[in-house]
Amino acid sequence: MQPESTSPRLAWTTPLPALIAVAIGGVILAVAAVVTAETAGKLLLGVAALAMLTLAALGVRQRPRLSVVPGAQPLLVLRGLTGVTEYTRDQILRARVVGYRRLGRKSPMLEIDVDHLGTERLLIFGRWDLGTSPEEVYETLRSELRLHGESAR
Repeated sequence: MQPESTSPRLAWTTPLPALIAVAIGGVILAVAAVVTAETAGKLLLGVAALAMLTLAALGVRQRPRLSVVPGAQPLLVLRGLTGVTEYTRDQILRARVVGYRRLGRKSPMLEIDVDHLGTERLLIFGRWDLGTSPEEVYETLRSELRLHGESAR
């Protein structure tokens, strides 16, 4: 990986205020679970609180979710639960924006096919993961990684 001090990074991630709001919601649900007298209510509120707090913790753990280290040999850097994975331009097989139907409306998702240790791997990012429009990220990836059309090869 190139030194960060000599080359700027382009990064996309879930906005921190959104993760803070989810964490606050989880804390409120946890307090409600403690205060309520119903056993079933305690269980449901506790599970919901745990789910929200876990979502917030995972979001913070994966910051920044996707980034590019520009330069002569630009890198696509993916941060996941298990750590950081880097892909060179030659490992990117295809990048595109695809519309998926969700809750009655079409939502754009950024799809990136990469060669990961000899096998093809599909990476999918939505607005929550990127903190911005997937179309904007796609255009930036095309220009920074010098991708042509849908394929890098």
